[in-house]
Amino acid sequence: MEIRLSSAKGRWIILTTVLGSSMALLDGTVVNVALPHIGDDLDATLSALQWTVNAYTLTLAALILLGGSLGDRYGRRRVFVIGVVWFGLGSLLCGVAPSADLLILARALQGIGGALLVPGSLAIIQGSFHPDDRARAVGVWSGLGGVGAAVGPFLGGYLVDGPGWRWVFLINLPLAAICVPVALRHAPESRDPAHHGRFDVTGGVLGAGALALVTYALIAKELWAGIAGVLVAVGFVLYEHRRPDPMLPLSIFKSRLFTSVNLVTLCVYAAFGGFFFLGSLQLQVVVGYSALGAGAALLPTTALMLLFSARSGELAGRIGPRIPLTVGPLLCAGGLLLMLRVGPGASYLADVLPALLVLGLGMVTIVAPLTATVLASVEVGRAGLASGINNAAARAAGLLAVAALPLIAGTSPEAFRSATEFNHTFRTSMPLCAGILAVGSVIAFLTVRTPKVAEAGAPGDHERSEQPECKIHCGLSSPPLEPVREADRPAADGGPAAQGRL
Repeated sequence: MEIRLSSAKGRWIILTTVLGSSMALLDGTVVNVALPHIGDDLDATLSALQWTVNAYTLTLAALILLGGSLGDRYGRRRVFVIGVVWFGLGSLLCGVAPSADLLILARALQGIGGALLVPGSLAIIQGSFHPDDRARAVGVWSGLGGVGAAVGPFLGGYLVDGPGWRWVFLINLPLAAICVPVALRHAPESRDPAHHGRFDVTGGVLGAGALALVTYALIAKELWAGIAGVLVAVGFVLYEHRRPDPMLPLSIFKSRLFTSVNLVTLCVYAAFGGFFFLGSLQLQVVVGYSALGAGAALLPTTALMLLFSARSGELAGRIGPRIPLTVGPLLCAGGLLLMLRVGPGASYLADVLPALLVLGLGMVTIVAPLTATVLASVEVGRAGLASGINNAAARAAGLLAVAALPLIAGTSPEAFRSATEFNHTFRTSMPLCAGILAVGSVIAFLTVRTPKVAEAGAPGDHERSEQPECKIHCGLSSPPLEPVREADRPAADGGPAAQGRL
């Protein structure tokens, strides 16, 4: 089914996928502004607050590949709906948690729901819309999803200063109640007919274990856990390489474009994760804002994402992804360096606003092209897998940044209760985040090339698509995303004689 974006059904699909993915993305930022209140109410240390953020990110990052795989096999809409319901139940448990330990556990359960619904939301778009509308649909999805994440601090501040921090989680229940019936009625079912074989449970356990051990090592400052995490990660790669039907098919990284853009993703979302975790705390602990004031201070990034993200996706479709993915991280880095002016007695108009405007422009420049370029680098049948890998890279990057930055800054467990100590943490961390963004920009400039319109069904389409010249359909428009027709696919490359494998 090829639905047009301008149709009523197309708008309903955008609504349900944006609502679903925004719940998961919003929960990655909405909690940050509530952290001081959670710490006071539950008598939590800084490490407990880190785990409140990272327990969610850990399960989301570790299981998102499984979520994409489940969607490809059993139906992307079906798994998406299950994920929304699971996420809603996890949110309910977070909202009633009586202690920090139980809140952390509930956050981990919430992340499992996110791992099911996030890749499914984007894969539904890729499998539903007409090829001519896919790039714009991805741009709208990315932009509105980015707004959902960016509006999180403001919404969180409003809820924290009003009914209380528990409503930061309970607000997801009505969103889920809207999302599920809309998806069931309007979103068409799609799956990858070539997806078969047993689920890679061992790979999932190894991947989750590696992330958990490294995160624990950074937060608890335990060297043995870091070494064990690295060893488990090596074991994960070796196991996936040898398994005939792995959770993470390493062959997908043969696409240089796919690999490059995921490296850029690691850099960009590490910096974003560090900023959104520390920035909200800086505004409250050091500058003296209320929770609502801290959330409202971040609204300029929301406005910029809402106004310009879809246009950014269209522009990248015309000029190719290299320039946006090079310039965007540099703009974001400039915004984070300007945040160094935000300290005790900082003025919003003179210090906070300029930094956020520059950061917002950078986010506008990079978010939609980054998402669309990942999908343009693989066959449409692997949309769930590609989305899962890219989302896993983004969440893992944020997870490690939140765990590592306080360690690098030498932050104590009670730092969020001391303006002087936390200001030192923030001023140490922002240049590091800016440097990571600069590395991402260099990677994009040196390695990202515009996908060339490929011949349908030819082996290695995604490899030959990485050409520097920009054609009329360059970058992110329909040809790289268009499914290969069965009649055009040779048997040697997995055509009809190979069960339609791409």
